[in-house]
Amino acid sequence: SAGGRVLCGAARAVGQAPLRGFRASPRTRSTMPSWVIDRYGCNDVLRFTRDMMFPIIHFPNEVIIKVHAAGLNPIDISMRSGYGATALNMKRDPLKLKSTDTEFPLTLGRDVSGVVMECGLNVSYFKPGDEVWAAIPPWKQGTLSEFVVASGNEVSFKPKCLSHTEAASLPYVGLTAWSAVNQVGGLNQSNCSGKRVLILGASGGVGTFAVQLVKAWGAHVTAVCSQDASTLMKKLGADDVIDYKSGNLEEQLKTLPLFDFILDNVGGSTEKWALDLLKKWSGATYVTLVTPFLINMDKLGVADGMLQTGVTVGSKTVKHLFKGVHYRWAFFTPSGPSLDDIAELVNSGKIQPVIDEIFSFSEVPKAFLKLEGGHARGKTVINVISKK
Repeated sequence: SAGGRVLCGAARAVGQAPLRGFRASPRTRSTMPSWVIDRYGCNDVLRFTRDMMFPIIHFPNEVIIKVHAAGLNPIDISMRSGYGATALNMKRDPLKLKSTDTEFPLTLGRDVSGVVMECGLNVSYFKPGDEVWAAIPPWKQGTLSEFVVASGNEVSFKPKCLSHTEAASLPYVGLTAWSAVNQVGGLNQSNCSGKRVLILGASGGVGTFAVQLVKAWGAHVTAVCSQDASTLMKKLGADDVIDYKSGNLEEQLKTLPLFDFILDNVGGSTEKWALDLLKKWSGATYVTLVTPFLINMDKLGVADGMLQTGVTVGSKTVKHLFKGVHYRWAFFTPSGPSLDDIAELVNSGKIQPVIDEIFSFSEVPKAFLKLEGGHARGKTVINVISKK
């Protein structure tokens, strides 16, 4: 049960002072190999080092994971370029306690599949040697490293049927899709059957996961992607596949029956017409993952950025509510318990990893360039431990 997780977070919630330098076992090593950046910019800011500080357990609910494989996501490209730095730095140090005003050297990479090495005193749910997976939130040091530290409540047991390489492709996109479809969109196993779902930008990491998720719950899925991804979409269970390049997408979609739910991974001008494709006054919902939240904070600072963001989402929500549809924003949310649910779907064969390309740990810059090229079919994965 997830009971152990609740205990994990409890110590932190009651404001227990962090245990500086606390370690569960003696260790001789103090550094490890990592890919880091020392400033924001293009791909040339990526630097390999063998001298990255070894992670330390600061809170009793944390675990140290030996990274076997890591996944890359578009957010890694954005973070390398400095996108969201204002908000993420506030989250890293909300009270401005650090004397040095820098987040560098910064390790990117959000997905991890690996083995637990050490546990904080309050972690009863995991033990050293357990095979686990997790998505590490963007304000923490990332997974393009030999070891990474995570909160116990961000971690889950790796699906038994997957290798580490396969498992590393799922947590970040899985939790992003889960947040959008389930937590924000309100769809679940018991209410999804027969619903008409439209997924815009269906062939990327989040899209390929979302198609499988709502299909597993019995929805009728319409996937929008380019022609060369249509075979993949059919294989993942999409009922209708629309090629966005073959004529006016809006006109093509208007010929179909109206939808109960739309997941938008594309944003931009799509938002102007997509909501007209929803059934009116029936609880139909449009959820977008493309929001101006971090850009606003980078541009306007924390307070004004949050205010501007609140005004934007508020006015859009009200405007569409008057038209009889729900308008929502969704974000990635780290969650071990949600990964437990996802692992169950994976182990029962309802969700499979979709991997575009696999790179070795020495090829991280090449992997970033590949991801930057766009039009991925699924995920880019890094094998941190070389396969013998």
